Amino acid sequence: MTVVAVVGPTAAGKSALSLALAEELGGEVVNADSMQLYAGLDIGTAKLSVAERRGVPHHVLDIWPVTAPASVAEYQRLARAAIDDILARGRVPLLVGGSGLYVRAVLEEFDFPGTDAALRASLEAELAEVGAVALHARLEAADPVAASRILPTNGRRIVRALEVITLTGQPFAAALPSEPVPFYPSVQIGVDVAAAALDARIAERVSAMWSAGLVAETRSLVSQGLRSGRTASRALGYQQVLAFLAGDSGEQEAHDETIRATRRFVRRQRTWFRRDPRITWLDGLDPDLPRLALTAVHAERAGTP
Repeated sequence: MTVVAVVGPTAAGKSALSLALAEELGGEVVNADSMQLYAGLDIGTAKLSVAERRGVPHHVLDIWPVTAPASVAEYQRLARAAIDDILARGRVPLLVGGSGLYVRAVLEEFDFPGTDAALRASLEAELAEVGAVALHARLEAADPVAASRILPTNGRRIVRALEVITLTGQPFAAALPSEPVPFYPSVQIGVDVAAAALDARIAERVSAMWSAGLVAETRSLVSQGLRSGRTASRALGYQQVLAFLAGDSGEQEAHDETIRATRRFVRRQRTWFRRDPRITWLDGLDPDLPRLALTAVHAERAGTP
């Protein structure tokens, strides 16, 4: 049987479409949003409440505390286990989210380079001492291609790239497969909205998150160690609210920066997903979106051996 993936940028309408497809296909959702893996990161990640899920089972949510670092390899194991279970019960798995690497890790043959605790600790100590920008310069000298794809401020990814380069003796990009080999047969539906309309939707979503209590949620997560969480503390919205709570910005500034940061993130999501010719793209504002998506799924599944 086929895995149906619903992908695309933040705020384009993936969650609503996934529920409609699940109801039509007899499906269950497997989360592919890297920040919805964290328990407690609810408002800022637009995580559907149990009531909002309309009885559709959701898997691989709330699996890590906010102090845990992200692990795509661990996510891959858990997501594939969920998919295998759904398939074994004769249901349809819907892999839903906007984290491109996480989607690839599930749908394709994708083996991750190992890690070395001592080397990782050494690199993280260096990061703390000299800062991300200086470490990024070191990465640029060792692997210019990898450096061009990683923001100079993203210390976690810089450390991981340097770790892989040191362990394998190869460029970081060589650790990722260039030609995708399917692990599951899949149909990939991309949901997007015209840039101006999506910008407006992002602003509305951020304001709704503020009204729903994002600041209070973040404050409660601080007591659970959010500030020390290398991944969760950088989640959109939470990073900006943490700066506000620390006195480094005003609340309105945090609100506005969340909008700007989300729009930048959407541009990166588009770049990632749009280069994949296997994705069938649909307009998230089309009133016939569920029907069009269902038609595309049936057409692709009919052509799947």
